[in-house]
Amino acid sequence: MKLTITGMSCNHCKASVEDAIQQAGGTATVDLAAGTADIQGVSAAEAIAAIRAAGYDAAAAN
Repeated sequence: MKLTITGMSCNHCKASVEDAIQQAGGTATVDLAAGTADIQGVSAAEAIAAIRAAGYDAAAAN
């Protein structure tokens, strides 16, 4: 699934989102420039909760 992520501004932010998804049991490919992430292995709700806990906001991409 693809999520739109707001609040990322640097590679550290990108790594934080990837780590949050990994800790939730999934994998993520984050595109910093586009502000999106392709998520596998966790539900949308789990991914969004993990991203929000890391300090960013996320929603399903259109």
